Amino acid sequence: MINMVVLIGRLTKDPVLRFIPGSGVPVASFTLAVDRNFTNQQGVREADFIPIVAWRKLAEICANNLTKGRLVAVTGRIQTRNWDDQEGKRHFITEVVADNVRFLDWGNNNKQGFNVSQDNDIAHDLDSLDGFVPVEGEDELPF
Repeated sequence: MINMVVLIGRLTKDPVLRFIPGSGVPVASFTLAVDRNFTNQQGVREADFIPIVAWRKLAEICANNLTKGRLVAVTGRIQTRNWDDQEGKRHFITEVVADNVRFLDWGNNNKQGFNVSQDNDIAHDLDSLDGFVPVEGEDELPF
C-alpha cells in the first residue's frame, strides 16, 4: 500500500511551533493553499487549504524560515486522527505529515531553493552559490 502526497502551494500564515509536553519534541503546523487545476463556473480558480504538520528538526527549520505567502513543495503522507474535547464532542482531522519541504521562492535572506528532509535532517545551504545572479524571466536566459 502507498500513502504518499506531493503538494505545491503557498502558506496561508506563519507556521506555529510547539513542543510536546514531557518530551520537548518540536512540532510545527501550517496550512498550504493549493490551487485546483480547473476553474469554477464563474471562471475563478479555487484552492484547497491543506493542514501540514512537520516534526523535530524539520519543524524547527520550517518555523524559522517560512512565512505567510511563501511558495513550498511538501512531500509526505496523509494522516487522519480524532480526539474528544472537554465537552465530549469528537473532532476529526485529516492532515499531511511532511517528510520533505522544499522552499521554492525567495525568502528574506535572498537565497532560493532550500530543501529540508525529515529523513536526514539536513538543510542544503546555498552559500556556495554566491556570485550567481538570479534570472528574473526567460528573456534573460543565455540559451
